[in-house]
Amino acid sequence: MPLPFADLGDVVRISQAAERLGYHSVWGNDHITAPRYVREAHANQPRFFEPLITLAYVAAHTTTIRLGTAVLVMPMREPVYLAKQVATLDHASHGRVLLGVGVGAYREELEAIKPKWKGADRGEMLAEGLAAMRLLFTERRASYSGRFYRFDAIELFPKPVQDPFPIYIGGNHVNQIRRAVAYGTGWLPASILPSQLREGVAELQRVAEEAGRDPREILVAPQVMVCIARTHERAIRNFEASPMFRHLHTLRDSTLRSVDMSKLIEANLIGTPEEIIQRVKAFEGAGASLMATMSFISPTVEATLEDIQYFAEDVFAAFRLAPRSPA
Repeated sequence: MPLPFADLGDVVRISQAAERLGYHSVWGNDHITAPRYVREAHANQPRFFEPLITLAYVAAHTTTIRLGTAVLVMPMREPVYLAKQVATLDHASHGRVLLGVGVGAYREELEAIKPKWKGADRGEMLAEGLAAMRLLFTERRASYSGRFYRFDAIELFPKPVQDPFPIYIGGNHVNQIRRAVAYGTGWLPASILPSQLREGVAELQRVAEEAGRDPREILVAPQVMVCIARTHERAIRNFEASPMFRHLHTLRDSTLRSVDMSKLIEANLIGTPEEIIQRVKAFEGAGASLMATMSFISPTVEATLEDIQYFAEDVFAAFRLAPRSPA
């Protein structure tokens, strides 16, 4: 977003507006330090507020909207403290937390924080963290011994309010689908076409059946960008001129390496309300349970508030307003 964009008060204002307008959830992502390209390109640096503390602040100022992370970078976190933080947030919000986790978009960020893990397999770190958190959330006394994480006889109480606790696994790779089946309640792919989502859902169903899980237990929540405008041309122009457009292209060799960057428009909700409605219907037909919006492409906080109201007024009416439970 244009830097530095929002302060914490603005985050609350946006969240309260989303709740009032009937949105299902608000989501925050996870960065400690700016990527190299941002440092080099901008004099101002982004406000990377810690997402769990920010969501706790939002929880205190809202009552019904769900609070998600898309995604929390598991390799940057220690699983015992993370489990304690998440369980506490679930109590503070009366069971409104949705935990999306992933390996992170920028390896450079992990290696700046944990130089000893330079070159480490972040997928393995994610899997170990998920396995550890499942034990902590379900066992009276939990012990774990892995390559990256170890702890002994931890009694984590109170457990989260929600049981099972909703964990979404972020990423487009088939390994993340397998981890969603093994450890999660949802899958969070990003910027993929409805046709690709359909293929991923078919793979998820196959893996789930092999594992003895009901595929319907695992919700599919594609992460998409929203750029809504009165005309198709204006929406495209606004999207392609945005800092987010450049940001997505920096991910072409990592998070979005499986994405055809020439088809970002089709993979996201970019266009008029009528065009967005048709695209959401295409995602729904491909197996989406929930549309997890990465960001509204709006240049200011005030424009964001206007755009989420415009979206609610002109898009919501085409769909059922009672979303499926994410738990």
